Amino acid sequence: MDSANEDRANEDRANDLSPESASAAEPARPAAGTGPEGLDSSAALADPDSLTAEERRLREARAGVPWRAWGPYLSERQWGTVREDYSDSEDAWSYFSHDQARSRAYRWGEDGIAGISDDKQRLCLALALWNERDPILKERLFGLTNSEGNHGEDVKEYYFYVDNLPTHSYQRYLYKYPQAEYPYNELLSVNRARSRHELEYELIDTGVFDDGRYFDVEVEHAKAGPEDILCRITVHNRSSQDAALHVLPTLWFRNTWSWGDGGPKPRLARVESEHPVVRAEHHKVGVFYFHAEPEAALLFCENETNMARVFGAEPATPFAKDGIGDHLLDGADTVNPDGEGTKVAAHVRLAVPAGGQAAVLVRLTREGPETLTAPFAGADELIARRRAEADDFYEAITPPTVNDDAKMVMRQALAGMLWSKQCYYFDVDRWLRERHLHPLRAPIRRGSRNESWFHMFNHDVVSMPDKWEYPWYAAWDLAFHCIPLAMVDPDFAKSQIDLMLSREYLHPGGQMPAYEWNFGDVNPPVHAFAALFLQNLEKDLGEVDLPFLQESFSRLLMNFTWWVNRKDPSGHNVFEGGFLGLDNIGVFDRSAALPTGGRLEQADGTAWMAMFSQNMLELALALLPHDKSYEEFVLKFVERFFWIAAAVDPIGEHPDEMWDEEDGFFYDVLRLPDGTGMRIKVRSLVGLLPICATTVIEADLLERYPQITEQVATFLERNRDLLANIADPAVPGVQGRHILSLVNEDKLRRILARMLDEERFLGPHGIRSISRWHLDHPYTFHVAGAEYRVQYEPAESTTGMFGGNSNWRGPVWFPINLLLIRALLQHYRYYGNDLKVECPTGSGKMMTLFEVAQELSRRLASTFLQDSDGRRPVYGGTRLFQEDPHWRDLILFYEYYHGDNGAGLGASHQTGWSGLVARLIQSMGQFDADSVLEDSQWPMARPYRRLAAGSVADVTTAREARGVTEPQSPS
Repeated sequence: MDSANEDRANEDRANDLSPESASAAEPARPAAGTGPEGLDSSAALADPDSLTAEERRLREARAGVPWRAWGPYLSERQWGTVREDYSDSEDAWSYFSHDQARSRAYRWGEDGIAGISDDKQRLCLALALWNERDPILKERLFGLTNSEGNHGEDVKEYYFYVDNLPTHSYQRYLYKYPQAEYPYNELLSVNRARSRHELEYELIDTGVFDDGRYFDVEVEHAKAGPEDILCRITVHNRSSQDAALHVLPTLWFRNTWSWGDGGPKPRLARVESEHPVVRAEHHKVGVFYFHAEPEAALLFCENETNMARVFGAEPATPFAKDGIGDHLLDGADTVNPDGEGTKVAAHVRLAVPAGGQAAVLVRLTREGPETLTAPFAGADELIARRRAEADDFYEAITPPTVNDDAKMVMRQALAGMLWSKQCYYFDVDRWLRERHLHPLRAPIRRGSRNESWFHMFNHDVVSMPDKWEYPWYAAWDLAFHCIPLAMVDPDFAKSQIDLMLSREYLHPGGQMPAYEWNFGDVNPPVHAFAALFLQNLEKDLGEVDLPFLQESFSRLLMNFTWWVNRKDPSGHNVFEGGFLGLDNIGVFDRSAALPTGGRLEQADGTAWMAMFSQNMLELALALLPHDKSYEEFVLKFVERFFWIAAAVDPIGEHPDEMWDEEDGFFYDVLRLPDGTGMRIKVRSLVGLLPICATTVIEADLLERYPQITEQVATFLERNRDLLANIADPAVPGVQGRHILSLVNEDKLRRILARMLDEERFLGPHGIRSISRWHLDHPYTFHVAGAEYRVQYEPAESTTGMFGGNSNWRGPVWFPINLLLIRALLQHYRYYGNDLKVECPTGSGKMMTLFEVAQELSRRLASTFLQDSDGRRPVYGGTRLFQEDPHWRDLILFYEYYHGDNGAGLGASHQTGWSGLVARLIQSMGQFDADSVLEDSQWPMARPYRRLAAGSVADVTTAREARGVTEPQSPS
């Protein structure tokens, strides 16, 4: 073939997105400047034929092909965040409102509907809509602030994360947009008027979805290559009448130029072509081209504040951030006729027939119109292919015994995990300087939020709890996110643990950052648990990432030391910690000064530290074969665990110890200023958590390290009198295993008798956060004429403690349930089939602890599964979700669940830790009792089939999975 014909053939392939050409177009080498020079990934990565296409892309990503460079990294709410708050009052919700968001440039991030961006969120693509009735262009999701909602902040939209792949080569999102005017004022006024004892007033309650008068707007992204993204927006008219919809796929640059630290201003400009094309140029992103269909009209403005509207000041530009909306709705001259700016929309008006559909296509790619003359040829075929590849990928990680409904739930849960990634950007040092509140720089003014965290520079792709309600990482949530994420992308899961332990996040004093509202708050120390989970996963694959283990251990040791120094004021191995993520679970606000004076010795804080000690012990054992110096740490953490165990239930009966022998339960202890103490007898998860501090030591470990075994035996013999109330670590169990546990068999049976009682903790869909016994027997405490009260509340909180938008006084929470399941499996691996308990309590049905774990997993999973009547408990009595075919198979994963009926509550897109249901479904299809007894690793960390075909990336490579593609720097 001569060179001219070869050029024409290459051009034809580039124009065509059909499956054959897309396969040919997928690069064997990284894009310029993004990977190892000259790397031929197809030669380097000769995968087994059994690997799916997505697994091959994951392998290529490890070799430097930037498949993760673009993804769903856009937030769903940037307004109302701490990052954007520059007020003296530190009222973030009021300082930057939803009403301002369409007109005011953000400082630290961007938001949008079904949005994607590069991994530093410099160039963004999202969806805007207008139904010809709304007063504003729909560019972002609407919701109420904390003070506006009767149960705190709450998004008032319906959108669903339907599908996604780890490389985001295919992803699908569904948004339900009313055809009637969106009832902004009605939602605000009705919710404001309701009390905390009433239900929230939702969008569905307004009637805007009645008679199908809405659009299902389906957004799909399919990658033809790592930096070649096709977007198809399909609009379904669910009503019986024709309806018009304006669809505006919108491309813009995050504003980095208005703050004086972001380099030259980027530029979007119209390009002469037979179809609408925009050239996007950024000094760090390079050049991209945004291709639209011929009927689209390009509307340009600047991503800059409308100074007149927001501040009543002189306009800085006639084409401000809200210029496209003002032009479309009001005909204003607010779009740039010269066809340039930093924000552009490809505007298409669709006339969608009744019951019909219409679609809009755009494409973002490195290739310009000179060579890409037919950018949408083969578009439908590419999307069909990528969707089929997603089918193959999820089929490969789903056990064959899982039924179709459970498969769908598992897949949507994992899709939600992947959609919940977000580029989180926050330079705390610069933020404090800009607010003139830096504690070390003049003018020195102390007392600012997060002032001691000026070391932090965060600019990474991070797994979020909920990208609208909680668009900021929460440290302990993130540890649990890693468990379902490891099912589909263990590299990214590993990168998240590495991130939280990095110097840009972990405080120099060793404290883990909690969340942006108060980085210095205290979350449970569960990151050693997550690191150990990943280590067990890798060990099952025959891999050991020594640098990851060593670095993690070193930084976790700093965090452990911080806990010992800061949260055990008496030095007696009895720990405090404050609210510890359990918000309103206590009779007092556990983060505030106690009304009685003194301090609270917390059963959960102490249990977390016992578990932390065990996790560090196991990490030290994993490192010991590679470095004998870890022998010291093995002994250190064995001793630390036993000192904590002795403090939890000291010898003799004392009214001021955590274990109550009469009740057979653990409680917090109120230590008064005079040194006396009393138990706070609230029966809650606080008293169940001690059974989670359990680990099993394999017999061969004792044989492999006889010197350590002898030293531990000497320590135990010397302190045997102090350890009489816990499981005897010297007595071997199944297969010669030994157990370290805060509870002996008698305590375990007594606690489980309460936990498995359906009138107390065991709900139809999991373990409740507080015993249902407190419904009729509330706990009250009187001091200084005030009454403090805890009563079982299975739904939303009726108090404003911690914002009032979460409730730990009755509902079911997935992360603690997962730890309880792990504890049951750990005890089962020691006691085996000889230990049986009644489940449910009083039923006469005896179960092994493995069977109890399976029963609890089944109840949790059933929250989302169709029951015998075809109804999903998660949707309670909401008829539309239960009966309508366009709603009933779209799953929302809430923050927590009604203690009596499983209805979803709190944040509606907190797939984060509710995504744990995916691992439960996979585990129920994967485990049996015999394999759990035979397994030398954590059963919950056992990898499933396809991802086991390749090793997990080392930590250096895994860091690229969260966007560490260049040195950290502002912009």
